[in-house]
Amino acid sequence: MAVTDEAIEKIKGMIVSGALRPGDRLPKESELAAELGLSRNSLREAVRALSLMRILDVRQGDGTYVTSLDPQLLLEALSFVVDFHRDDTVLEFLAVRRILEPAATAMAASRITEEQLDLLSSQLDALGSRPSVEELVACDLEFHRGIVQSSGNSVLCSLLDGLSGPTTRARVWRGLTQEDAVSRTLHEHRAIVSALRDRDAEAARSWATVHVASVEQWLRSTL
Repeated sequence: MAVTDEAIEKIKGMIVSGALRPGDRLPKESELAAELGLSRNSLREAVRALSLMRILDVRQGDGTYVTSLDPQLLLEALSFVVDFHRDDTVLEFLAVRRILEPAATAMAASRITEEQLDLLSSQLDALGSRPSVEELVACDLEFHRGIVQSSGNSVLCSLLDGLSGPTTRARVWRGLTQEDAVSRTLHEHRAIVSALRDRDAEAARSWATVHVASVEQWLRSTL
């Protein structure tokens, strides 16, 4: 395993130094192994591991390429790891979301377009006043994804997208068991949209914090 780790580090070093750039094709296996002082077997294992991490793209019959290294692509691995969370770590995911999502919402205040705001409002209007919990949670995911995408930070967007999975079940559970969860969620969503329309970053940040914190507070009280 140590030999494979060394091979991974050497390939990583080539990418970080700029010797290999996004979209570049790696030299032939025999040439690269000789250049890096590796066995072909350890190089092959390293390439396999880096392809799972979306750093390399192995194309059968064509060769191995460095991917675009786009944050969204690289952070797919985070989503995979997050899927293995335990129920007792949901509060920790919510705590991270409470740190990141208000920041992204505040950033969106100066960047989100009127068309995007109209779309968010129409999504809320389409739900009506008494949506099912499943409809509300699905809308909640799209609502926040749309705002975070408007922040203009693709890394932040990918991180929050990856972190949304573990908290989905908690949000459904809250909607089914807390009496005013649906009405509170709709009220908070509209308050966020209103703050964004006013281009009030701090109000948008505050309402986003209240929104995430309310789920976190409810979950703490039920555990």
